[in-house]
Amino acid sequence: MTINKRHRVLCVGAGNMGRAHALAYHRLDGFEIVGICTRKPESRKALIAELGTGYPEFNDYTEALAKTQPDAVCIATYPDTHFAYAKQALEAGCHVFVEKPLAETIGQAEKLVSLAKKVDRKLVVGYILRHHPSWKRFVETARTLGKPLVMRMNLNQQSSGKQWQTHLNLLSSISPVVDCGVHYVDVMCQMTQSRPVRVSGIGARLSGDLPDGKINYAQLQVTFADGSVGWYEAGWGPMMSEAAFFIKDVIGPRGSLSIVANKAGASGESANVEAHTGTQSLQFHHSALNADGEFQHEDEWIPMESEPDHDALFQLEQEYFLKTLDEDLDVTDLLQAACNASRIVLAADESFRTGKTIEL
Repeated sequence: MTINKRHRVLCVGAGNMGRAHALAYHRLDGFEIVGICTRKPESRKALIAELGTGYPEFNDYTEALAKTQPDAVCIATYPDTHFAYAKQALEAGCHVFVEKPLAETIGQAEKLVSLAKKVDRKLVVGYILRHHPSWKRFVETARTLGKPLVMRMNLNQQSSGKQWQTHLNLLSSISPVVDCGVHYVDVMCQMTQSRPVRVSGIGARLSGDLPDGKINYAQLQVTFADGSVGWYEAGWGPMMSEAAFFIKDVIGPRGSLSIVANKAGASGESANVEAHTGTQSLQFHHSALNADGEFQHEDEWIPMESEPDHDALFQLEQEYFLKTLDEDLDVTDLLQAACNASRIVLAADESFRTGKTIEL
């Protein structure tokens, strides 16, 4: 095992995700923040004040990269910058942690994967649910339900004020089904362990505030080679319903498994990022019937009371990044999974715009 050292990291972006990643770097002994870079001074000054340390500030990414000479770069900016920023960091000899999605197109994503391999640097994508103990249990238990699987997931967010403005900024570059969907189709892929073969998508423009050609509601349907099917739905904005915005369940021949998140699913919680990963408990329903045609088993409730909060979950993610650097972990499979998830959600967006089902 490589001897641990402090990895010098440049933090780019200080919004919700950037803040959480910076907090993790600040707390972990294996990292040293060498700079915080944002387009707006207000966001980085607020973050630096919260950290309580006078880290160097930058508003130009190229300048920050040249002056700090970091070992690693954390990219938590809007998706339309991910490819260019990650490419620049890899070419400068840095390891990269980048928030999802890896890039705006599958071609860009594959170029980054190829470049990381060429320059022998780690490229880790922020698939936070892979580090969440409850979601890992969700995936593992779903695999016991038999095949095919029917997977149903959504994350609609009713937003107003600053939250709606943040959503509008995001929607200028990305559909909600692409931005959040990569998490949940990645979960589907882990559950089925099968190849996605077909994707279709629908979408709607529900606000005149949106940039031309952009939508704020979308749904995808994906079919896998083993016969499994899944759908994912995402919508953002002041018009979205708070009813049934949090659905996470999977059905198989042997029964069904559902995330029952009373806190996350409560009215008024859809735009609360703290609630998006919460589970509280899993409801495991067994389909086996007895000789009289009645259920043999009562539903099983699996408590998830000790799950990490939002900031602790981001720290688990950065502990994994640290481990990849210290122990030279092979992240090839994870990058393939990231590209696979991007391929599915981007195909759904293409399907909506063309009106055609996309064969993968």
